[in-house]
Amino acid sequence: MPDRPERIGRELIHNGAIVDIYRDRMQLPDGSCENFDFIKHKGAAAVIPVLDDGRIIMVRQYRNAIDSYTLEIPAGGLNGADEPTKVAAHRELEEETGYYAEIEDVTFLLTMYTTVAFCNEKIDIYVARNLRKTRQHLDDDEFIDVEVYTIEELEDLILEGKIVDGKTIAGLMTYSKCINKLC
Repeated sequence: MPDRPERIGRELIHNGAIVDIYRDRMQLPDGSCENFDFIKHKGAAAVIPVLDDGRIIMVRQYRNAIDSYTLEIPAGGLNGADEPTKVAAHRELEEETGYYAEIEDVTFLLTMYTTVAFCNEKIDIYVARNLRKTRQHLDDDEFIDVEVYTIEELEDLILEGKIVDGKTIAGLMTYSKCINKLC
């Protein structure tokens, strides 16, 4: 018997554009077997765009999964498994906000897994500084409004339950703690 759960089978249930859904057959430490759902995600990157005055650029967009508009940091999926997350964050910054930063002005902040119980989605979050205004390059299915806030306003929106996106909460709260520190 294994001393930890061991996968003894995996069946692809659905092959999607963003995720693949599997049924895993798991042998548990007591010898019993159970089916677990597993969602495989291609990976993603997000960025906290910081203007010279310290305010943060946010995006508001409709999210079908929760049938609501959300206020988020810009983010997007990787264009292939080999794309560095820093490159993806750099790309998403300009695509979604219409602001550009040199790649060296995009620095790593943290890595997070969004839903560890059934999904392997991993998001690397970066901070971008020395921004200059360009224009949005939205995908055909994206309709995004750009808004600007102070970190204090964003913290209040999180605590009021008005920002509900996990990557945004993790990124902003980490950034808030790091503003005056090297992290």
